[in-house]
Amino acid sequence: MDMDKIETLQKWIDSSGSTVFFGGAGVSTESGIPDFRSTDGLYSMKYRYPPEQIISHEFFFAKTAEFYEFYRDKLIAPQAKPNMAHIKLAQLEKAGRLDSVITQNIDGLHQLAGSRNVFELHGCVNRNYCLDCGKLYDSQYIMNSGGVPHCECGGLIKPDVVLYNEGLDDSIVENSVKAISNAELLIVGGTSLVVYPAAGLLRYFKGKKLVIINKSQTQLDSRCDLVICEPIGDVFSKIRI
Repeated sequence: MDMDKIETLQKWIDSSGSTVFFGGAGVSTESGIPDFRSTDGLYSMKYRYPPEQIISHEFFFAKTAEFYEFYRDKLIAPQAKPNMAHIKLAQLEKAGRLDSVITQNIDGLHQLAGSRNVFELHGCVNRNYCLDCGKLYDSQYIMNSGGVPHCECGGLIKPDVVLYNEGLDDSIVENSVKAISNAELLIVGGTSLVVYPAAGLLRYFKGKKLVIINKSQTQLDSRCDLVICEPIGDVFSKIRI
């Protein structure tokens, strides 16, 4: 690992008046949650239907039972624990040195680690709601229910996650744009930056330093002030609070 780059990142975190973290699937792969696009990710697995079709708005309503079979099997990870990236980001926020986390992940691990100001662009598996009365249910309820889960009122329960062909929550997008726009230091980590419209939010950054931490190259590398091609948990394990 290039410790000179780590020390540069440390210096920028220490001196920044406003720091925001924008993260993707790579933040959680070190917690054992598969991403979508790597060679062993969900897109490369074989199911009766392609994963991207299963987790679409249309498929949820047309083949709800098969959706929930995949959802329980691959998208809910009750055994997953926060890794060093989640933990250190929560510690930085508690210390007043990180303003917010913007995440494309739906696993809730940032909150489990202790982060409070988290904007979940794609929702969270820990929230599921009745389409009729709006009552909320946690992921444990979904795991314990057989087949298609229903509310006590009889209504169909839907995960509070953004499926394909669904739009992002306007208030979450607005808060994310505001956070990015106001940041002096933006750290982008664990994302291939190919998922839109989420990745497009980075165009609102007008601050001083842009950092990317990702094991593979991204389309943003040439615009960054610092690029660290290392596992994100390893990088944050070296950051001092």
